[in-house]
Amino acid sequence: MPVFNEVKTITEIISRVRSLPLSHELVLVDDFSSDGSREMLDAMATDPDVQVLHHKINRGKGVAVATGLRVATGDVAVIQDADLEYNPQDFVQMLEPIAAGRAQVVYGVRDLSSQKPIMRFGNRLMSAITNLLYGAKLEDMETCYKMMTREVFQNLDLECKRFDVEAEITAKILRRGYSIQEIPIQYTARYEDKKLSPADGWPTLRALLKYRRFK
Repeated sequence: MPVFNEVKTITEIISRVRSLPLSHELVLVDDFSSDGSREMLDAMATDPDVQVLHHKINRGKGVAVATGLRVATGDVAVIQDADLEYNPQDFVQMLEPIAAGRAQVVYGVRDLSSQKPIMRFGNRLMSAITNLLYGAKLEDMETCYKMMTREVFQNLDLECKRFDVEAEITAKILRRGYSIQEIPIQYTARYEDKKLSPADGWPTLRALLKYRRFK
């Protein structure tokens, strides 16, 4: 879970994750928060199912995700934002195809109707470009909920620093020959303190083009 200035939601989202009927390890990566999030995470660091890591400077979501995946010890990993847009209860159904051996990568597909039109258009455009460049049939490339086996996430070697990491993860998974199974999930877009903006579409497009040549 990458965390940057989410003091209003961090306690609630962690509580939701920890209440799941799943054996789990929660890796929290603070990306140099300044709103009190760091202190709240440190208070949880003594819990046996929680691991807290800190960046000494703000490095971006992509770097925070990479930091978390490097230390994760589980057989399966999934990315969880530190706000309340997503519902961790969906992890249970996402895990089913992996547990049954039918998939190694599962994405949670959002209903984007709660998003502003420009953001909804951008999400759909990036998914369409991904499908065109990589021969895929994805509905929601930009989803945060990307669940994958250890075999997959250990070899991602992530480089992107910001939200373009979503494109990098997807591109590398597809270029390595893995198929991505998609499952509908719950989602409610937020507008207060939203960090992603339409301008992040350009780095995402660059990443999709760059990793098309990834071997």
